[in-house]
Amino acid sequence: MQITASTVSLTVDDVAASRRFFTAHLGYVEQAAADAFASLSRGDAAMDIVLLARGTEVLPADQRDQHASGLILALTGTGIENEEKRLRAEGVEITMPLREEPWGERLFQVTDPNGVIVQFVEWVTPSGPEHT
Repeated sequence: MQITASTVSLTVDDVAASRRFFTAHLGYVEQAAADAFASLSRGDAAMDIVLLARGTEVLPADQRDQHASGLILALTGTGIENEEKRLRAEGVEITMPLREEPWGERLFQVTDPNGVIVQFVEWVTPSGPEHT
């Protein structure tokens, strides 16, 4: 099998709120939408997102009442300091401020209106004394 795309499907209470968040602040574009559904994508390597309303009948019965939780949608790229500043200026709450780990991971997080955590990651040369 050859994989041609990657998509994460998130079950949320308010599809429209998440759709607005991802399109207004994170550069996603709506590809398709219907009642209780939205398909979002970007023009780069970011994973596509499908938003499904919790309780929708297209989901198997044992999955209908689940809610997107316990996951982090991580987007890896460059220039995340400027991205954090841009999001702050747009009024997006930064739920984990920008920080750098000793192993070279720079990251910060935002959370969409349905509680979906989006983490921005940039890899840099480690700065800890064990790496000099």
